[in-house]
Amino acid sequence: MPHHLARRDVLKIALGTALLSACSAAPDNAATWSMWSNSATEAKVWEDFSAYVEKTMGVESIPTLTPASAYPTKLDLQLVSQTASIVTALNGWLIPTYAARGAHQPLDELIANDSSFHLDDFYPDIRAISSFDGRTYAIGFDVAPTVLFVNKTMFAQRGIPLPSPTVPMTWAQFRELALEFSSKPGQYGFTCAPMIDDLISWIYCAGGNVMTSDGSASLLDSPETKEVIDFVVGLFVRDKATPPIKNLVTENALANFLDGNVAFMHNGPWQAINARKAKFDWDIIPFPAGAAGSKPRVSGSGFAIPSSVQGRDRELAWTLLKTLTSTDALTIYAKAGRNNPSRFSAGSAFQPPPANLGIVQQILAGKLPGAGGHPYEVTSNWNEIRLLMQQELPRAFLGQRSVDETIAAITPRLEVFLTQHRENMRNAQKRKR
Repeated sequence: MPHHLARRDVLKIALGTALLSACSAAPDNAATWSMWSNSATEAKVWEDFSAYVEKTMGVESIPTLTPASAYPTKLDLQLVSQTASIVTALNGWLIPTYAARGAHQPLDELIANDSSFHLDDFYPDIRAISSFDGRTYAIGFDVAPTVLFVNKTMFAQRGIPLPSPTVPMTWAQFRELALEFSSKPGQYGFTCAPMIDDLISWIYCAGGNVMTSDGSASLLDSPETKEVIDFVVGLFVRDKATPPIKNLVTENALANFLDGNVAFMHNGPWQAINARKAKFDWDIIPFPAGAAGSKPRVSGSGFAIPSSVQGRDRELAWTLLKTLTSTDALTIYAKAGRNNPSRFSAGSAFQPPPANLGIVQQILAGKLPGAGGHPYEVTSNWNEIRLLMQQELPRAFLGQRSVDETIAAITPRLEVFLTQHRENMRNAQKRKR
C-alpha cells in the first residue's frame, strides 16, 4: 500500500526545505538571528537592532522575523533540521522546554571565560527566568512585572480619588472600585484575559501556584489557588465587573481598555506603546496585594545559542548575543517603548509616558516597599500546559462551568503533563552527567 502524506506533513516538509535553502544562502560569518515580530513598529525596532549589529561587529546582520504565534513551531523545525540562526530569541516560558531537550546550549562556560561580560548588570528576575536546572541558557533582553493600567479620565469623571501610584491596593479595595465603576451602564471596573498567563499573577499574590516547586504535583485544587480562581472568575461571572466576553478569538484586554469604558486593565508594561493610542488619560500602578503581598508574574525574554552551533560559529554567536543584549542595543529597544530592558544600565531609557512608568524599574530592583514580583515558574512542557488551560479555563470565565468543575477537569491531564516534565528533568540530568 502506498504511503500518503497528510497535508500537515507536506507543509512541514515544504517549510523545512525552505528553511534549509534560506540557511544555505546565508554568507559565511553572517550574524544570523531570529525574533518574533507582529507589527511594522516592532519590525522597525529589529531593523535598528540589525543596523547596530552591523556597525558594532562589522559583519552582515541577517535577522529572521516571524509572527509570535508561529515562532515556536518554526523554531522547532529549524532546530530539528539544524538550520536555525546562530542566535535565537526565546520567550522566558519556553527556555526550560528547549533546555530540557538539549536544543540550546548552556552559556556558563562562555560567561566565565569572558571578563568583559557581567551578569550582575541584569535584573535578578530575568537571570532566574533565563536559567534551567542550575545553568544559564539565555541572556535576557527584556523583563517586567505585571501592573494595573488605570483609566484616569474615568476616575475624574466620577469624582473618585485615584489609587496610590506606589502602594498596592488590597484585593478588597480593588474589588470595591471595580464594582463601583461597573454600577453605571456601559462602564466596567476591570479587564484581563481569561488565561493562565494572567490568572497566575493573582495566584502568586495569594501565595498559591499551579504546581509544587519541583513539579511533582498539581496545586490547582489547593485552598489558596481555588480561592483566587474563584475571586477572579467571580469578577466576570458574579460581579459583572468586566466587559462581557463575546468572542474569545478577537477580544482582548487591551482592546477593551482602549474603548475607554474600563477603569482597570491587568497587563504588562510592554503594552505601554499600544496604550499610548488611547484617547483618554491613563497611567500604571502596582498590582493589588493579596495574602502574600503584591507579587504578580514577572516575565522576560532572552537570546540563546542552539546546541548545534559549535567551533568558530559559536564564538561568533557569543559575540552576536552580547551585542544584541548590550546596554546600547537595549537602550534602542527601550527608547522605542517596546518593554523594560533587562539591564540596570539601560533602565532609564524606558521613559514615560505614562507618568508612573518608573515604578517598573523600582519594583524589579526591590526599591518599592510593598510591591514586588514573582518570576514565572514553568515546566519543561509548559506550552502543553498552557494549551490545556486555554481550552478549559474560559468555560469558568464564561459561566459555563463552576470553578470546582473546571479544576476537576484540568487536574488529571495536568498530572500527566507533570509526570512528563519529571521524566524530561531526569533525561536532562543524564545529559548533564
